[in-house]
Amino acid sequence: MSANCYRLGCDIGGTFTDFVLLNDQTGELSVHKCLTTPNDPSDAVEIGIQALTGNVPGCLEKLDEIIHGTTLVINSIIERKGVKTGLITTKGFRDVLELGRESRYAVYDVFCEYPQPLVPRRYRLEVDERLRSDGSVIKPLNREEARGVVRDLLAMGVESIAVCLLNSFENPKHELMLQEIIQEEAPGMSVSISFDVLPQIKEYERTSTTVTNAYVKPITEKYLDKLTDRLESIGVKSKLFIMLSSGGITSVETASKFPVRIIESGPTAAVISGQYYSKLFNIPEIFCFDMGGTTAKSCLIQEGVAGVVPTFEVGRVQRFAKGSGLTIQVPVVDLMEIGAGGGSIAGVSKMGTLQVGPESAGADPGPICYDQGGMYPCVTDADLLLGYLNPDYFLGGEMALNLDKAQEGIKTMIADPLNVSSIQATWGIHDLINETMAAAAKTHIAEKGGNPKLVTIVAFGGAGPVHAYGLAKKLGAPRLIIPPNAGVGSAMGFFTAPRAFDLVRSHKVSLEGADFAEIESIFKSMEAEGLKTVMKTGGGEDVTFERSIDVRFVGQGSETNIDVPSTDFTRLNMADIRERYDNIYEKLFGRTYPDSPVEFINFKVRASLPARLLTLQERDFSHNSLGGARKGSRPAFSEIAGDFVHYTVYDRYLLPADVSFKGPAIIEEKESTVIVGEDASVSMDRYGFLWIDLEDE
Repeated sequence: MSANCYRLGCDIGGTFTDFVLLNDQTGELSVHKCLTTPNDPSDAVEIGIQALTGNVPGCLEKLDEIIHGTTLVINSIIERKGVKTGLITTKGFRDVLELGRESRYAVYDVFCEYPQPLVPRRYRLEVDERLRSDGSVIKPLNREEARGVVRDLLAMGVESIAVCLLNSFENPKHELMLQEIIQEEAPGMSVSISFDVLPQIKEYERTSTTVTNAYVKPITEKYLDKLTDRLESIGVKSKLFIMLSSGGITSVETASKFPVRIIESGPTAAVISGQYYSKLFNIPEIFCFDMGGTTAKSCLIQEGVAGVVPTFEVGRVQRFAKGSGLTIQVPVVDLMEIGAGGGSIAGVSKMGTLQVGPESAGADPGPICYDQGGMYPCVTDADLLLGYLNPDYFLGGEMALNLDKAQEGIKTMIADPLNVSSIQATWGIHDLINETMAAAAKTHIAEKGGNPKLVTIVAFGGAGPVHAYGLAKKLGAPRLIIPPNAGVGSAMGFFTAPRAFDLVRSHKVSLEGADFAEIESIFKSMEAEGLKTVMKTGGGEDVTFERSIDVRFVGQGSETNIDVPSTDFTRLNMADIRERYDNIYEKLFGRTYPDSPVEFINFKVRASLPARLLTLQERDFSHNSLGGARKGSRPAFSEIAGDFVHYTVYDRYLLPADVSFKGPAIIEEKESTVIVGEDASVSMDRYGFLWIDLEDE
């Protein structure tokens, strides 16, 4: 064990920034939560670290690493706050960002809108070059013509340049030449070439991903440089790592070079926590539910594994309409994200009905009850008025909530316009957000072949434990788990994530016509690149590699991923590979076509180091009793009674292990509050996990 025995997780959310300090030797955890500072997220990071480490004397000197998750990249894209970016592409492909896949997300809506490209057309210039699909040159790139195009872009004042040429994933020669010219003409200019960012087939996805990387690269570099300097200024000398969207962690250097890989940096961490708990308790299907101040994220974890998908969308014009956003082709944990958080704003729709979200009050000004200038009623305001939150114990009493202002806001802006009572409006906000999340969750679970009536829900986030019981009721789920420190669950997930990096390389070839020695060479080159990337995190001697291939029937438009052994590819049997594909295809789609030829499209490698897992410590409950944990009771709204009833209030820190009690109950801790209805029972294990079982209806 290293003399440096502390690790610190830091997750920047839309409303709160969460911190967890772990002592690897004792397993002791210290947590902190503070409001996010949207104008400069590093402000909250510095404030929170100083507050947390100040409570643990000497920990700064023994701090081994900081693992950081951030919403900076995705927010910059959604809010269009990236830099002025130029694109250089092959002649004839200037408009690929607008053409996309030539599909309509709303077939019958002639007025449907699409997101504007991150690069306006005037900043998209062409070079007259061409490669065949096998990478051979049809028309060479003219160096002087290319230099002129680069100079034209520079004259327009671009701050970052993306380069994406046709078929460059097979031969990067022309892209590398353009990169060299850009560096000659403008030393220090931010450049992203598609062969580095995404050497993968599919022109639109590759261009969109490369452009996105270029769009946010300068601001990500600036933020991470500033964050590193600020950490050093307060005495932090430990290594800094960044959470990847795929569930691994990587170095600051890699995150700065490929910021598109950290778009879902923060939300992914809670899923990694859920994955760890699924394996720890041997639960076959866990529905990970993380509800914070701005959004709710969820993921179905099956047999201890969260799915990773190769593509996702950002900044949808229609939040739930697939195809209405910017397509990003990077590996990302298969999350479902809903505009439903404690800060989600409630209002009256144009149809005269109650509407909640997706707009959020965020951290500034926040819900009305925060008393920071918020003018619009939010979910947190409703939860407070329903009796679920204690106005004097929010964040452990560090932040008082204004009950009167919340009540007035909901009355004047919701109840009166809808001509309903204040309690109807208040319960309507809470129930509608639960219904919205449940509807999306049912779809997500069904798409993964799961059954909502069999899943165990594990809840994270400041608002997750408040809403988990209501969500479980609507899903028909039989059991909830509320981990210790659930309010900072994402930050906890950092401690169970491996240092890892995913690579992909396209090379289209039929199974029968494939040169297995050539494929082995492709895998080896990716593994060498992966080793180099992972070694930047400070490891390298224990790197393992996982290989997989995207395979499809010849002529198909989409692929199916199959795992292959990480041994010499030339030793593999062609028939075994085909059998692997047919088995997976039949499982997914109900049948396969053994007489139809298949082809390889993408070769993939994950390079990773063993995770330094969080070891749960048994807690000392010898001095605790159920009676001693009772804080009293307070009236809170019951869906079953349709009115306010008295809920017994418990202090979570004083609950004994192996004790059971029935609802209605409210269990309070500093970072979150757990709501339990009359038809549920609660028990706590020796690790401090709350297990909530719901009665069958």
